[in-house]
Amino acid sequence: MLKPPFQSPKRPCDFEKLLSEKETLIEQKDDIIEKKSQVIEVQQKRINHLEEYLRLTRRKQFSPSSEVNKQQGELFDEVELTASETAAETTPSKPAPARKKGGRKGLSKNIPREQIYINLTDEEKAGAIDTFYVVAKEELDKVPPRVRVLEYLQEKAVFKEGGKRVIKAAEMPRHPLGKTIASTNLLAHIIIAKYMDALPLYRQERILSRYGGQISRATMAGWLIRLAVPLQPLVNLLWDHQLGHHYIQMDETRVQVLKQKGYLPTGNKYMWVSRGGPPGQPSILFTYDPSRGKEVPARLLEGFEGTLQSDGYSGYDLTCRSDKITRIGCWDHARRKFKDAQDANPKTRNKALGATLSDQAIKKIRALYAIEKSLKAQTAPPEEIYRVRQEKSKPLLIELKQWADENRHKVPKDSLTGKAFTYLCNQWPTLIGYCEDGQLHISNILAENAIRPFAIGRKNWLFADTPKGAKASALYYSLIETAKANGLDPFDYLRTMLKQLPYATTVEEMEALLPWNMKKECVEKQVR
Repeated sequence: MLKPPFQSPKRPCDFEKLLSEKETLIEQKDDIIEKKSQVIEVQQKRINHLEEYLRLTRRKQFSPSSEVNKQQGELFDEVELTASETAAETTPSKPAPARKKGGRKGLSKNIPREQIYINLTDEEKAGAIDTFYVVAKEELDKVPPRVRVLEYLQEKAVFKEGGKRVIKAAEMPRHPLGKTIASTNLLAHIIIAKYMDALPLYRQERILSRYGGQISRATMAGWLIRLAVPLQPLVNLLWDHQLGHHYIQMDETRVQVLKQKGYLPTGNKYMWVSRGGPPGQPSILFTYDPSRGKEVPARLLEGFEGTLQSDGYSGYDLTCRSDKITRIGCWDHARRKFKDAQDANPKTRNKALGATLSDQAIKKIRALYAIEKSLKAQTAPPEEIYRVRQEKSKPLLIELKQWADENRHKVPKDSLTGKAFTYLCNQWPTLIGYCEDGQLHISNILAENAIRPFAIGRKNWLFADTPKGAKASALYYSLIETAKANGLDPFDYLRTMLKQLPYATTVEEMEALLPWNMKKECVEKQVR
């Protein structure tokens, strides 16, 4: 039997080499595991962020569009609840005062009234020494709409001059569109229905046809575009009026215009809105522009000197580089970002988990709004508002900034809470600007409220066909919203103004047609 060949034992260097190779292999596997763990961690963060956005999207889609979180009521009212609990422990209970009985408020005295007399029969009042009437009931009635034709019968006189017959005719009333079948009342009605009640022209066409008025939507659209030409000087005066004051609020929203040269039909164009003017004479102006670029607000605010309030959009930076314009921010936008983070955080549904950073931020911001609410309730003058803000709001702002600096790094930057902190800190120099003038507001809500009717109307008519139509829409929204801001009924203002518009041939006569100059006349007509 053959013996296997003799094998000498491995040398120590061979074992060391093998051990080194194994250690290298282990290190490589550790590196792979570490890299995979990092990938998993990044993916998990991405999943968490996507889940956060998904919760926020679902809440916005299916929940009421209010920034008030009912589950955070106790958090916000902590001081009030604590005070009430302490009072309950130290103060003996007293019987609650009797509550006033609720009831429907009476109908407005400004509504025209038609009296209907309910009489006794002759037999029922036989032998009475006197009779009288009392208001026993009020009913709100609505007269059905109707159309009519106004026939203008022009009187003409015949004269005999130099053996010839000469006819002299009475002067016809002027019309802003010249020869047209639309009365100024009908034009005002079409404008209000489309731009205030969000009723597209094709629906108005059907409504008019039910009452015998056969007017096509194309004809109505033509009237609106043509009427914008004589109305443009009035809007120019509103611009001069607004730029002459020291405080303007601006915002913008998307609008789709199909036939804008150089732009896709489905692409976004923009409607810009600005609100300004002295107290008691506010003006709200809409401007259509296909661009959202920084050159648009720079062009709109050319010649303005004062304070501009807007959101954090960087397109306003070019406008505010001039020393003549001071920019302040909007606390609504800062609060809204924390509110989005709060809505997307599942912990807000569970009080046992405690308040999140977004909850705490909203509580601190709400304290600032509570001061503004108190000042508004007192109708405090600007000097008093400035004093209270310096005394009460500024310490809260300093505390809020310190808290934000301490906590902003505790959450991922790309989370909703992290983005809210980033916005708050980046915009801080503009957010605190409202404290320096008692005439400034804590938020840009007035401009946002002005643009809201346009956003509602956009859901109905969806898009504008041409830039001319979009510019005409901007003009009518400007007149309607300015009339509303000055306490006028837009229909009464438009129908009164349109009748006088053809006779306004000078700047002074055009200025007389501005809403605050026609306020008394329009109110008197409304009462009648």
